Amino acid sequence: MNVRTALLLTLLAEGAVAALGIFHYGTSIEGLQATTRFSGRLSLLIFSFIFLLPPGADSNLQRWFSASYFLVFALAHGIHLIELLSYVYFSGIELVLYRVAGGFLAYSMIFAMPWLQQRGNAGKIASARFQTIGYVYLFYVWFIFFMTYMSRVNGSFQNAGGSQFEHVTLMGWVCIMLGIKVISLFLKKQTS
Repeated sequence: MNVRTALLLTLLAEGAVAALGIFHYGTSIEGLQATTRFSGRLSLLIFSFIFLLPPGADSNLQRWFSASYFLVFALAHGIHLIELLSYVYFSGIELVLYRVAGGFLAYSMIFAMPWLQQRGNAGKIASARFQTIGYVYLFYVWFIFFMTYMSRVNGSFQNAGGSQFEHVTLMGWVCIMLGIKVISLFLKKQTS
């Protein structure tokens, strides 16, 4: 798939998520919260593919999300950030600095990674260095998803929206992702 098609499909999916939130909850603050929550889940879905599928010219990752898969995720999660900041602003929620700091670092990495990927593809970053950067990125963003759902499961995140069943299910998925990734890295090391 080419990058323009992948980005357009991401925008359409985000539009569908917004329509779903508005359809179920209306144009109230609850609708914005639901849209934000659903958008975060779409971001998790896209990230799951990036986290679990190996990159490469013939990989499913590139077939489904284009060679610029980090850009696709940055677009989806950027839209989620806009919705999240809108929800925080309109609902009057006060941000807690230590929670925001970890997310700020993750968003910085998410927005920097498409540029780093482009530099890596152009040979301006050594492949071993880019691979290291990629692992740091993947595991840190995974950790932020983990902490996001952990805070919802244990009830320390106020006004999170969604049911406890949803939070536990998504937390379970995030943990399964790590298990799959660690096993695949172990098997890759054994065969090389």
